[in-house]
Amino acid sequence: MKFVLIFGPQAVGKMTVGHELEKITDLKLFHNHMTIDLVNPFFDYGTKEGKRLVSLFRQEIFEAMAKSDQYVLIFTYVWAFDLKEDWDYVEKVSRIFESEGGTVYFVELEADIEERLQRNISPHRLEHKPTKRNLEWSERDLVMSMEQYRLNSFDGEIQRENYMKITNTNLSAAEVAKRVKDHFNL
Repeated sequence: MKFVLIFGPQAVGKMTVGHELEKITDLKLFHNHMTIDLVNPFFDYGTKEGKRLVSLFRQEIFEAMAKSDQYVLIFTYVWAFDLKEDWDYVEKVSRIFESEGGTVYFVELEADIEERLQRNISPHRLEHKPTKRNLEWSERDLVMSMEQYRLNSFDGEIQRENYMKITNTNLSAAEVAKRVKDHFNL
């Protein structure tokens, strides 16, 4: 069983790479907005209840998939490296899969801000992430979060055996997915 965590700042290409990786492996994509956009019509993700529900749905899906006989899952996540609770969350999710005998793979993406701003308005992103369709808000959120949080790791900060970092500014999602598949033999 394999769990691939693709992380990086907003609009770096996590979901798009996940879609491409899903096409060339037996992994299923569970991108972070699948739960955010499910809950959003009822509770904004920024609210206590919105975060609780998103967390609850994710937890249940992770646990069910970890216990299943499927090849398993790709999950996307914006990891704020300067927040202990994000480190704790990644560890908690990793333990769900590892406790069932699974292997966790860490794939970090980074790209220039100019490229991320272009990706932020791509038709693929807007099709799959309804809450990002308010482009003015989405762009402002992307820039503000970059100023508020550290969304890429420092060299050597992630001490996991199954870890790779890819600067994907000038790479297609298909190229990145192939690198991930080949590197981890997925």
